[in-house]
Amino acid sequence: MSEYPWERPLGARPLADGRTEFRVWAPSGEPRLILDPQRRRGSIGPPRTPPLAMEHVGHGVYELAIEVASGTDYCYLVGGRRRPDPASRWQPYGLRGPSRVYAPASAPVFMPKPMQEQVIYELHVGTFSEQGTFAGAIPHLAELAALGVTAIELMPVAEFPGARGWGYDGVYLSAAQSSYGGPVGLQELVRAAHDHGLAVILDVVYNHVGASGNGALEAFGPYFTAKYETFWGRAINYDDARCDPVREWVVQSAEGWVRDFGIDGLRLDAIHAIFDGSPEHIVAAVTRRVHALAPGRLVIAESGRNDPIVTRAAQLGGYGCDGAWADDFHHALRTLTTDEHDGYYADFGQLTQLAKAFHRPHVFDGNYSPVRRRRFGAPAQETPVERFVVFCQNHDQVGNRAFGDRLPHAARALSAFCVLLSPFTPMLFMGEEYGEDAPFQFFCDHIDKRIADATRRGRRAEFAAFAAFGQEIPDPQAQDTFLASKLTRAGDPALAALYRELLAVRRLLPVGEASDIRYDSAARWLRVVRGGHELVCNFGSDELELSVVPGEARMILATHPTVALADGRLRLPALGGALLATEPAC
Repeated sequence: MSEYPWERPLGARPLADGRTEFRVWAPSGEPRLILDPQRRRGSIGPPRTPPLAMEHVGHGVYELAIEVASGTDYCYLVGGRRRPDPASRWQPYGLRGPSRVYAPASAPVFMPKPMQEQVIYELHVGTFSEQGTFAGAIPHLAELAALGVTAIELMPVAEFPGARGWGYDGVYLSAAQSSYGGPVGLQELVRAAHDHGLAVILDVVYNHVGASGNGALEAFGPYFTAKYETFWGRAINYDDARCDPVREWVVQSAEGWVRDFGIDGLRLDAIHAIFDGSPEHIVAAVTRRVHALAPGRLVIAESGRNDPIVTRAAQLGGYGCDGAWADDFHHALRTLTTDEHDGYYADFGQLTQLAKAFHRPHVFDGNYSPVRRRRFGAPAQETPVERFVVFCQNHDQVGNRAFGDRLPHAARALSAFCVLLSPFTPMLFMGEEYGEDAPFQFFCDHIDKRIADATRRGRRAEFAAFAAFGQEIPDPQAQDTFLASKLTRAGDPALAALYRELLAVRRLLPVGEASDIRYDSAARWLRVVRGGHELVCNFGSDELELSVVPGEARMILATHPTVALADGRLRLPALGGALLATEPAC
């Protein structure tokens, strides 16, 4: 028994004796349980049997244990309306339908590799396969494992509006998206991934919920606070009055994905948009509870602050996360390989920045950011290099472009070379490993017309200047926008071969930070030494020749067939790279 009633399991939990225990936090009114309600299109229908009273056990928590089988639909009558369970595990009819009791099947224990051995592959379930489901992803797992991927990272699957979307507007934090195959489908995908030796990391969103669910959650209690505003509206109540049950709602969700579904790690979305002045930040609480529940499971955070507090140990005042996304590495690399300088890219474009990023990816670590017009970030020398997750493509850096276009062809080989042979933990975005050209556009399927229209207007306003080029911004609500983002699985065989070679060679490189980094801004070359190996890169637009010590270097791999090493001279084409092994002359 826990000290406080909200610390006991929230939601519907099947018990060994055939009963199901229902527990809900609803301080806004006395909830009553409705079993097997009638179903209507887009809503919950009237009850078939009288609603059941629940026992108030204190602090606004109500509970009832009753003989109910797994698979039974239910909802709560609260505030005069029928509502899904805030801690629902299954929404078979979407956001507005009833919840369903779910008893997860037990699964063998799987231990993910430590961060220094991880190669992560980010994918969106809906566009990764023709079917767009958890089951549809399974046939492609073997090829990822053979490539050298060690973990797939699923973009959010918590129940979100409609049948298609990125998932960052999810409402029911513990329910696997019904249009993907629900909790049963997710468990089958996790089991199949484990059979192939792949860990599964799940992207979770604890900084806000989708606007379609605000009213449904507020009917139960103060899930939100007026103290703060996020990009998406009022913040989740992590530190205001009655915040404890809300915090527990989130932490229990994180625990449930790991315990009940076999998820091996969580990626916490945009933690810089979480407002929490509590002595223990909610990110630290999630990390602590996940690690206590399942040692070895990973918690990786996305933070836009370049703050080493994310991975710093809890006993030293940090959040204790196992890793953090490193946007600065991407920005420094992309601006050198594409010469883009719009928006936040205006802060980047100097070779010295990528050289710095190869040591630690916080390019801005307390220095002045012209875009922000202030000092930004903090040094991260204390952070082991494997705790930084780096990439040359991801859902943000592709999908948040006006047309969702991927990295230009000319930039792909050298970008992959830098990411996959860096001392950091690499992450691929689905399709980049073979040169996928299909865009990844922003798409959604809002069930509320007001929200749909606002999203459409906002997207067009954000990129209004692009109209001058005669192209209309894709309508995010249109099914065609979603379909255009599905992988074609057609690509560049030479690039695919390079990715295979890079991932094979990566396993031969020593763990740990680079031992030497040199560069020439005028000539646009960069050399990074890792143990007995050296990465040599040409970021210029012309062919480049560099000297090496004759007899002490041999070429392990190259980004292009025109790379040549002879007589102590290394010739690199524009945007080309080579990995050399250095050894004493005989």
